[in-house]
Amino acid sequence: MNKKRSFWEKLTGSVNMEEDYEEPKKNITVISKGSRDKKLDNNWIEEENEEAELAVDVYQTPTDIVIQTFVAGVRPEDLELAIARDMITIKGHREEHRTIDENNYFSKELYWGRFSRSISLPAEVEPEEAEATEKHGLLIVKIKKVDKEKKNNVRVRSV
Repeated sequence: MNKKRSFWEKLTGSVNMEEDYEEPKKNITVISKGSRDKKLDNNWIEEENEEAELAVDVYQTPTDIVIQTFVAGVRPEDLELAIARDMITIKGHREEHRTIDENNYFSKELYWGRFSRSISLPAEVEPEEAEATEKHGLLIVKIKKVDKEKKNNVRVRSV
C-alpha cells in the first residue's frame, strides 16, 4: 500500500500518523545468565563454558583487606582461591543434585554451574598471610596488607 507522500513528509522523512502503520514484528529471545537451553529460537548457541560472576564486598581494616561473598551450596573443596600481591581470583562450582523435568518449573532463578571473580586489590598484600573461612554460605577472605612502614634492623657481621 504505497500512498504518495506529501512535500512535508518527503522533506522531513516523517510518516503521516493518521495512516495505519504496523510496526514490524521482531523475533526477540531473552536469555538469563543461568539458562540451560543450548539451542535458541534465533539460531544462536549458548556457550557451554560460561561462568557466572560472584557479587563481592571488598573493604579494608588498618591491617587487612577483606573480601566477602556468598557461596551457599558450594562445598569448600569446590572453591579455589588464587592470591597475588595485587589481585585475588575466586573460582568455584555449584552442583545441582536434583533432576526435575524442565516443564515442572514455574520459576528457575538459582545459578548452578561454574562461577569466578577476579578482583584488583586496593593495596598490596601478603599472599602467604591469607585466611579464608566459610560459615552459613558466607565466604570471608582476610589478607594482610604489606606494611610499608615496617623496618628491620640487620646486624653486620665480620667474616
